[in-house]
Amino acid sequence: MKDIVSKQDLSEHFHIESSATHTDEIWNGVGSPVYPPARAKLREHGIGTDDNELGVSAKRARLTSRVDYDKFDFIIGMDSANIRDLNRIFGGDPDKKIFKMLDFADRDGDVADPWYTGNFDATWRDCQEGCHGLFRAILTDPRFMEELSEGNSELYESHSNEEYPDSYRDENDNSFGIIYDDFPKG
Repeated sequence: MKDIVSKQDLSEHFHIESSATHTDEIWNGVGSPVYPPARAKLREHGIGTDDNELGVSAKRARLTSRVDYDKFDFIIGMDSANIRDLNRIFGGDPDKKIFKMLDFADRDGDVADPWYTGNFDATWRDCQEGCHGLFRAILTDPRFMEELSEGNSELYESHSNEEYPDSYRDENDNSFGIIYDDFPKG
């Protein structure tokens, strides 16, 4: 998600974090770094490199806490177990902030867990589609349009030139374009 937002030159408008719903990745109070095969998959796609570090090398697992609910507009779980855990941690979801990642890919199901499947390609696809859909949902949400359009009016203007071909427009609203829209639509 950080890569998508960065490519749109919108990083200053987003606060993106990752956290665990249980302590499996937190030993003796210290969170584990990004799993080496996951780091390799990120590097394969240009993330976590010297040119596009995005905090990958410094990332350590942390545990989700009750105060996270008030800090974020969207709380995304990768699977049904995460959603159950998030609802337990937060004592419910009164503001309707909790979603499953694939809800934004317009398909049901859980993100493929490479810990069990060993298939990092499937996980990459699931996360890529979900993050792209989430980004589109944020861009088209009236709650965020004003802030995101400040200094970035090209996101919300009609684009008819070749710089923004039809494939870069949302299929339901051709009035905004997404820069570097290089992943499939959910």
